[in-house]
Amino acid sequence: MQYIEVEQKFRLLSSADDLKATLTARGAKPGAPTRQVDSYYNAPHRDFLAAPTISEWLRVRVEDDSASLNFKRWHPLDEKVKTHCDEYETVVADAEAVRLTLAALDFTPLTVVDKVREEWQLDGITVAFDTVASLGAFIEFEFKGEADTVEQAIDQIQQFIDSLDIKLGDRIHAGYPHMALGIDPS
Repeated sequence: MQYIEVEQKFRLLSSADDLKATLTARGAKPGAPTRQVDSYYNAPHRDFLAAPTISEWLRVRVEDDSASLNFKRWHPLDEKVKTHCDEYETVVADAEAVRLTLAALDFTPLTVVDKVREEWQLDGITVAFDTVASLGAFIEFEFKGEADTVEQAIDQIQQFIDSLDIKLGDRIHAGYPHMALGIDPS
């Protein structure tokens, strides 16, 4: 499922330390926490915010000693609740050159999301503990395994979550840029 992202986001109502202990007991190991500063842009040829349901984001991420350019188109396009997205991401050598290029092409900044992320890998799922400036703490489950369909990936995420015996808040159907901009897509 290259170029397709399937994930689910929640507020964690259980202790993060308890969940980390459960992940450790099952053989998972944490990656080093990283700071990700994501700058989101609007396109001059198509206003990403104009549609009743936002389905596209363009992002420049600076993370520790690296940077990337990312575009996501969420599906189903016209539905408020999205199940997955096309995701195209590539490493860039110079984030400032990308920002200046976007500005020269009349892309406009929308918002910046500044977060610290700690990722754990287990059973084809990435569990990301995110602390987002001005928004709080979240947990994301992103499918990284093998599946023939989006539905299979969603089922595997749900089975994984069910196996953890943790308390989660309601699923959040908004990305961090939605939240930073005060947009509720649901």
